[in-house]
Amino acid sequence: MGETVEQNAEANGAKTIRYVAAALILRGDEVFICQRRPDQPMALKWEFPGGKLEPGETAEQALVRELQEELGITARIGPSVINVRHTYRSGGAVDLQFFAVHEFEGDIQNIIFHDVRWVPLRELTSYDFLAADRNLIRDLAAGKLL
Repeated sequence: MGETVEQNAEANGAKTIRYVAAALILRGDEVFICQRRPDQPMALKWEFPGGKLEPGETAEQALVRELQEELGITARIGPSVINVRHTYRSGGAVDLQFFAVHEFEGDIQNIIFHDVRWVPLRELTSYDFLAADRNLIRDLAAGKLL
């Protein structure tokens, strides 16, 4: 799916759209958030766990793989919550599919992040999230979407 769009965009001289699946891992009125490492692009910004779709993967398959790689859990991917497309000032674009995750096996481990934590939904706006997540953060904190 994403490969053809990316190839077409590159052929036309446009920036590539990165297709990403992200998890809203929920526990009661809390959601699990992750902080990027200081050595990464957009250092120390907060985000939801997940990552880029590999060729041939569905968003759900990519998310299961990413959550295993990043947090050491085997997640049962729930319903799609929202799809967000964001273009950064650099011109690069990201297409984010957010899924609810209510169940997983294993204990969450911080494998790749600077910090991770459970946060009440209403407190999300007090964290410095990636620009692509900010509208979603406002809606979640206001009790919308979930």
